[in-house]
Amino acid sequence: MEQGAARERATERPSPPSGGAVRVPEQAVRGEHTHGERDEDAGVPAPGAVPRQVHRHSVRDQVLDALRTALVGGELAPGQVYSAPALGERLGVSATPVREAMQRLAVEGAVEVVPNRGFRVIERTPRELAELAEVRALLEVPVMLRLARTVPSADWAALGPLAEATAAAAARGDRAHYAETDRAFHRAVLSLAGNEQLLTVADDLHRRSQWPLISAPALRHADLVADAAEHRALLDALVARDLTVVESLVREHFTGSVG
Repeated sequence: MEQGAARERATERPSPPSGGAVRVPEQAVRGEHTHGERDEDAGVPAPGAVPRQVHRHSVRDQVLDALRTALVGGELAPGQVYSAPALGERLGVSATPVREAMQRLAVEGAVEVVPNRGFRVIERTPRELAELAEVRALLEVPVMLRLARTVPSADWAALGPLAEATAAAAARGDRAHYAETDRAFHRAVLSLAGNEQLLTVADDLHRRSQWPLISAPALRHADLVADAAEHRALLDALVARDLTVVESLVREHFTGSVG
C-alpha cells in the first residue's frame, strides 16, 4: 500500500498554477451530511484545528462533495491526473476516503482510473453534452407536461424558494453552488411524480451534464443569470398550465444550460 501511494506521489502531474488547489468549500463541510456543524466538527479540519474522530463514511461524503464542487468549479481540470494522497493532503484527510470518493466519481463519469498514478478528469466533448441534453429531454419533458396538467398551483408556488436559490447563486457568480441548487430545483419538480426511480436516473443524468467540457470558454455571468431565470419562468408556466411554454422552456434549458 505504501509503495503504491509513493508511486502516485511520484507520478502525479502538477496541478494548474492558479486556482488548482482543491479546497473543502463551506457548503461541502456544512452540507446535508453534517447539518450545519462547524468545520472542525465535520471531519475535515479547519486550518490549525485538531480534528475529532468521525465516521469514515461521513468523511468520504464530505470529500465527495468537495471534489464534486472542485470539478464543477474548474479547480480539477479535464485531462489532468490527480493522486489520492496528494488530494488527501490538500483536504486534510487520508488517501482512503479520497480513493473511495474518486471511485464514486468514476461511476458518475467524471473521472477515470489511471493505474499506479491516480485519477484523470474526463475530457468531455460538446457532442456528449448534446447527447445528455437529448436524453434528459426524452425523460423529463413528458413527465413535466403530465405534472402541468395535474399538480395544483399551490404545490408549484411552494417551489418558489428553490428557484430563488438558483437565482441568488447565479447573481453571485457561484457556479458550484448554482449546480447544487439547479439539481435541487429539478429534483423537487420531478418528485411530484412520485417515482423514485425517475428521480435517481434524472439526477444522475443532470449531474453528468454539469461536468466541465474540454477547453470550455470562461463562464459568462450573464449566461448563468439567464439560465437561473428559466426556473422562475418554468414555475409560472406550470402554474398557468401552459403546456407549450413548459415544453419549450424545458428543452431550451437542457440544450442551453450552463449547469
